[in-house]
Amino acid sequence: MGIRSDVNLLGRTLGQVLKEQEGEAFFDLVERTRALVREVRAGGNDTELRAMLSGLSGEDAGNLARAFTWYFQLVNLAEEYERVRVLSSAEGVRPQSLEGALTELKAQGLNAAEAEVLIARLDLGLTFTAHPTEMRRRTIRQHLEAVARDLPTLEDEAAQERVAAHVEAMWSTPELRHLKPTVLDEVKGGLNYITAISAALPTLQRDLSRAFVRVYGQESDARLPLSFSSWMGGDRDGNPFVTPEATRETLALHRARARELLLSELRQAYADLSQEEQGHEPYRHELRELHNAVRDGLQVELLPRLQALDTRLREDGQHRSADQLLTPLLTLVRVFGQHLVSLDVREHSGQTGAAVAALLAAAGVEADYLSLPEHARQELLSGELRSRRPLWPAGEALTPELETVIGPIREVRDAVAQVGPRAFGRYVISMAESVSDVLEPLLLAREVGLRVLPVPLFETLDDLERAPQVVWELLGLPAYRAILGEDVQEIMLGYSDSNKDAGFLAANWALHEAQRKISDVCRRAGVRWRFFHGRGTSIGRGGGPASRAILGQPAGTIDAGLRITEQGEALADKYSHPVLARRNLEQALYGLLLSAARPAPPLSEEWTGAMDRAAKASAAAYRALVHDEGFLPFFEAATPIHEISRLNIASRPVRRPGAPTLNNLRAIPWVMSWTQIRSNLPGWYGLREGLQSIGPEAARQMYTDWPFFRTVLDNAQMSLAKSDPLIFEEYLRLLGPHPLADHLQAAYHETVALVEAAVGGELLGNEPRLRESISLRNPYIDPIHRIQVELLRRARAEDGGLDKFERPLMLSLQGIAAGVRNTG
Repeated sequence: MGIRSDVNLLGRTLGQVLKEQEGEAFFDLVERTRALVREVRAGGNDTELRAMLSGLSGEDAGNLARAFTWYFQLVNLAEEYERVRVLSSAEGVRPQSLEGALTELKAQGLNAAEAEVLIARLDLGLTFTAHPTEMRRRTIRQHLEAVARDLPTLEDEAAQERVAAHVEAMWSTPELRHLKPTVLDEVKGGLNYITAISAALPTLQRDLSRAFVRVYGQESDARLPLSFSSWMGGDRDGNPFVTPEATRETLALHRARARELLLSELRQAYADLSQEEQGHEPYRHELRELHNAVRDGLQVELLPRLQALDTRLREDGQHRSADQLLTPLLTLVRVFGQHLVSLDVREHSGQTGAAVAALLAAAGVEADYLSLPEHARQELLSGELRSRRPLWPAGEALTPELETVIGPIREVRDAVAQVGPRAFGRYVISMAESVSDVLEPLLLAREVGLRVLPVPLFETLDDLERAPQVVWELLGLPAYRAILGEDVQEIMLGYSDSNKDAGFLAANWALHEAQRKISDVCRRAGVRWRFFHGRGTSIGRGGGPASRAILGQPAGTIDAGLRITEQGEALADKYSHPVLARRNLEQALYGLLLSAARPAPPLSEEWTGAMDRAAKASAAAYRALVHDEGFLPFFEAATPIHEISRLNIASRPVRRPGAPTLNNLRAIPWVMSWTQIRSNLPGWYGLREGLQSIGPEAARQMYTDWPFFRTVLDNAQMSLAKSDPLIFEEYLRLLGPHPLADHLQAAYHETVALVEAAVGGELLGNEPRLRESISLRNPYIDPIHRIQVELLRRARAEDGGLDKFERPLMLSLQGIAAGVRNTG
């Protein structure tokens, strides 16, 4: 069976369940709605459709949205399985594979030794973050997982009956959470994907080993340059629920899950490595000792002992046993160890500054630290860091305010003592604006006896422009360099707030220039560096294919590797199946290897000058829009932002503290609001003015010859293609004639024309599968949009209307997210 037959069978199954559970009349309503929407999409009159939707009861509207939502949930499963099927049956060297990367490296002139050195110096760090846009309840996900298991044998009648049973059960199961997920719920949800990743890693390690033999004709000890970390349970920025207790429980879950993985693989290796030597089983003896130590929760040097076992197997002539039977265990120990994933702690610079001020005041060092100028702060902090004295009185309990900031650091200190240094990752300072912001966590960590490596997160356009100077000053401080030592300096770059601050094109250029200049700073300072990219799944938050994003990095800016956040539905999309996990990881590694090896010739001054002008024109246009006095009321009327704020999709509030403004609205609900109405404004607005300033001929040349610019326009194509002026127009009807509505529609069409001129063809002309997927989904997502508009109209027209129509509205939000994907 292929994807079309899978989709047809799943669609018929859902239709049968609707007939049985809701009756023929409701099934006819679904089919009639689908037919009318198709007619309108084809250019027909929408009078009958509008009349039908306006006459629906709230219950029928909700069920209608549910019906189309379930169709998308099932289609998404079919599409995912089709990807697995295609990848599993592929023959020969796949594009963007590890073998493909080594082949290209060899063609560039790298010999085997140089390729090994390159791999050894790199690390691709993937970081699971607590920004889920996953709205489905765990019960619903379990039903869908059961359906997915039967897709490979869907032609069997027994499989079809099981699928029908789960679809039937799902239809009568509430989809929406009654309570917000807790931090621990998010942690558990993220760790679910470790199963597929752990199954993919040994295969990927063998891919790398075999690729070396095929490309260079010799074996290699090169190991996967991969690591995993998490913010879930450690990201405190604006989330009051990430308490020290939540961090402690998170670290305990990491240890428990690591123990399960290791014990399972140790048992398998013990069963497999059964060779006997002079009456005893030497390999099993070593594996039994390691198994018992892990079982009993003891710290044990797993990696060196397993590496020694691997060497012994090879010396004994047991090469196949080493390659096939020990590699899975050895690979998991290298990547996951007894810590599973490294937990980062993230805190807002305002909180760390306030905590340091409280400590200094308590010690009688400085009564008003926060009023000091920056140079005085740096001098004071540098002096304190050279000292070892504690600032808080020994034995005295911390104030509640200090405990919220210092408590998580204490918890990771205890975890490091239990399972080793990799239990803790880095300390990320959000909204870092100065050197003192980076020094402050060092003082906090000293209070509990932990060495931390701080990571400044530069987020707004101004912060990105100042970042190179801040990093230069930081690396020039002897007190800081003494703590950093030979370690890698990480610098985190935020896509979300820079985009919300200055728009798509200006943010992308600011990120490019920040990386280029910070790399020069680190190089001059003699420090190794690694950028940490805070990407979401939507184009407005740095989304798009990971390999494309990595290949689009400025040449010469990847030194010790790269870290990337993996957010929201990206986890399910990439890591729900071992085959998908393997493919996504190999594509990301392919991009990393080639990008790191790419020479860094001087950039064309003509191009950089063009981008400087384009970024300024783009940012000016974007800021003129969002700072218009009528913009915020327009945004709140045209989008379901208020309704999104009521969704129980994450533990984090949708706004930072303070009165509701555009500035304190978090990037995820900002982007999700525009996605729901199919405008996708954060992923393209301002590009029109930027491209106009560049000119069509220069834009075509830059697209052809400059990987960075090509990546920017390819991502813009995706965002524009997933936009839909027809649907956007429906939402604009909620507020009547409005100058901003006409302006945005005109800007969209003109942006499309300019992008198509630059890329030399229609949107997504080079990605026909994605283009077809969007086209196929529109007839099924259109009804949910139109139902949502009708429900918004009713909810806003009545007192207490939002409470009355909350459930069907929430269902429509969920359905559109499932249909569009890439929502956060």
